[in-house]
Amino acid sequence: MGQLNEMYCYVDESGNTGANLFDPAQPVLYYGLVTSKTNLDVTAEPLLRAARAKLGVERLHANALGVGRLSEIAQSLGRFALKRDVRFSLFKVVKPDHAVITFFDQVFDAGLNDAVPWHHYWTPLRYVLVFKVAYLFDEDTAKLAWAARQETNPAKAAEALRAICATLHGRLNRLPDPRSRELISGALTWAAANPFEISYGAGNKDSALQISPNLVGFQQVLQYTAIQARKQSRQVRQITVDRQTQFNRAQGELAEFYRRIRGHKQSMGPGMPEMDMTSMPKVPPVFRPGDDSAGLELVDVVLWVAKRHAEGKPISAELAEMFNAFAKRGVTDEVSLRGLERRWSFLLDLPEPEGPLPEYLAARIEKWEEDRRRAVESC
Repeated sequence: MGQLNEMYCYVDESGNTGANLFDPAQPVLYYGLVTSKTNLDVTAEPLLRAARAKLGVERLHANALGVGRLSEIAQSLGRFALKRDVRFSLFKVVKPDHAVITFFDQVFDAGLNDAVPWHHYWTPLRYVLVFKVAYLFDEDTAKLAWAARQETNPAKAAEALRAICATLHGRLNRLPDPRSRELISGALTWAAANPFEISYGAGNKDSALQISPNLVGFQQVLQYTAIQARKQSRQVRQITVDRQTQFNRAQGELAEFYRRIRGHKQSMGPGMPEMDMTSMPKVPPVFRPGDDSAGLELVDVVLWVAKRHAEGKPISAELAEMFNAFAKRGVTDEVSLRGLERRWSFLLDLPEPEGPLPEYLAARIEKWEEDRRRAVESC
């Protein structure tokens, strides 16, 4: 049994297609996170042993059991979640959107691209710009952008980036406002002229893994684990992750990086979220087979139901009730253009500033604009 100030975490994923972001059968990567005050490998084992016996199986594999058979044990699982305060959270990465977002984050980074003014990347204005850029993409261009992002040969990545920038530049007339066309035109022009400054390719296979949807989703899991630990005044005792060979090493490296910067806080820019690493877990993730952990067995079941629910597939009333018991105190978040729109659409409703800007701010913005024009003219 865990102490009152401890938290145990169990992580599984579904919809993994590796570096293939454009599989129409699996457009979304899902991560399920179950958190508990106790070690579920101990406290949930009697519950799951009884459930296995009832169904006549050695382990609970949701995909094999299906809606009908899982419904037979749903009530007991839901009651356990409510009694033990076991929480389920769902994190999604919409893979085609990820290809576009990673293009924007690399090419329009004001620290890399001299033709992007500071305030159009390090303030919420970046989210206005990302939607304008995304509007220029179609699926074929997004596929090319992702392939180039995965390229380990710098010369090939640079050449591909030039071609993608030219394609997007040719579509600028699709944008109705002149200022957006001006900003994006300048940024694309500068990136095409200075592709090695942008460093668009992955560099090596390890770097390619770090920008995969799997690692972006796992990053969400770690960050929310820290948030929940802080809110509950708990210390993460163990993070158990379903074992799979392709990404476990990279997941471990990401967790170690976060552990090293534990306690660090940093502003991401005016109006932007703060990066808060104060409660980041100290413990490394433990990678175990799903058949060797009651906690992983439980998250497999809940994640399977959550995915069906998210995709609009039918579930029984019993499974819906069970899912609500686990999810009522968890969260859902996603990396997607729709997720960004939901989070930042309020920007469109903000009132116009009253009166002129403060002199120091107006002067700074004018300086950024002069630097931007000079960078574009130098191409």
